[in-house]
Amino acid sequence: MKHIPRKRFGQHFLVDAGIIDAIVRAIDPRPGEAMVEIGPGLAALTQPLVERLGRLIVIELDRDLAARLRGHGQLQVIEADVLKVDFAAIAAQANHPKLRIVGNLPYNISTPILFHLLGCVHRVQDQHFMLQKEVVDRMVARPATSDYGRLSVMLQWRYEMENVLFVPPGSFDPPPRVDSAVVRMVPRASPVAVEEKLLSELVQVAFSQRRKILRHTLGKWLEQKGFAGQFDIQRRAEEVPVAEYLSLATGVAGRPRAE
Repeated sequence: MKHIPRKRFGQHFLVDAGIIDAIVRAIDPRPGEAMVEIGPGLAALTQPLVERLGRLIVIELDRDLAARLRGHGQLQVIEADVLKVDFAAIAAQANHPKLRIVGNLPYNISTPILFHLLGCVHRVQDQHFMLQKEVVDRMVARPATSDYGRLSVMLQWRYEMENVLFVPPGSFDPPPRVDSAVVRMVPRASPVAVEEKLLSELVQVAFSQRRKILRHTLGKWLEQKGFAGQFDIQRRAEEVPVAEYLSLATGVAGRPRAE
């Protein structure tokens, strides 16, 4: 029975064999690796992956697709909302120190998924995701470009990232109205130690009015935090490199507190 794509789940199924092959080559799965696929759908990517791995864990919210996937003897199916899945627990259950995570992420919740995975980055070997090309452009953006923003800073803090493949709309059924791309995300071995919540707040304030000089936004926030260190607020948010945001967050967190 043909599965009708469900709009509420943002379903666009990958059907281009050449693109599927290119994604599998980019992932380069090896036998025995602990891999999790988010949103396996009709198993277009699932099947070539599991053929190389031997076993594969898949997370699928659509109950009809999950039921279909359970008929595959080499898959462990987790029927759940990916935003509620504990990936560290999956790694522990798989008796493996690190997970490889892949998937054609639902475009309507791709950014929340990326931030959810930040919480378990210490249990991740690498991630390969199909996303809206516009989102990938923002993830890998360099300072002083229009794509550079909060997503760039927060993810580049923890990952080395690379846009590895362009995917046109015609590669899917039904075709989305946007171009897509595959991004490779490899956790940094020695990330700057900073509290995620503080960095997130700092960066959100900085980019809240990106056309304005930081003196009007981040400058006031730094005053409220009692920060008296050195930081040039006569710039726009997009002009500040990731390393400077991290250094600033470290300085704000470490400032002496009044008794």
